[in-house]
Amino acid sequence: MDPVTSTVVIGRPREEVFDYLADIANHPEFSDHYLKDWRLTRVDSVGRGAGARYRLDAPFQRFGWADMTFIEVERPFRIVAMGRGGKFNRNKTFSTWTLTPSGQGTRVEHSTETEPALITDRIMEGFGLRGWFKRGGRRALRRLQSILEENQDRGARATVAGL
Repeated sequence: MDPVTSTVVIGRPREEVFDYLADIANHPEFSDHYLKDWRLTRVDSVGRGAGARYRLDAPFQRFGWADMTFIEVERPFRIVAMGRGGKFNRNKTFSTWTLTPSGQGTRVEHSTETEPALITDRIMEGFGLRGWFKRGGRRALRRLQSILEENQDRGARATVAGL
């Protein structure tokens, strides 16, 4: 799937937004409406190597489990995560959060793309997965904005083994 990108301007300093996003345990707070059942892959949830496993709550997804691990954490500019999902975890996934100053706030751009391993995986992506990611990503960034600007609408943080 080609990259799906969403953006939002958050009225907080870039360093504060970055510190929040660099802790992968915070991600379910704003994305649990389309990425469910988050579990951390290690105890330390901050910085390079931090990772989580979650379930895509998408239509027609028989094999909805996926994971992501932060592979680049460049404070306060960018976070890059790589993961796998789908049947036998054979499909690669890439997510990038880019933070740039914007007036009195921070412009957050989130991009997600997948690399299907087989033609059947590519066909399954054709059944609305791109639009599903786009809608979910836009809503997640709006929720992120409300959490950081107004300290509201928080979901649950991810924990190790769901504790």
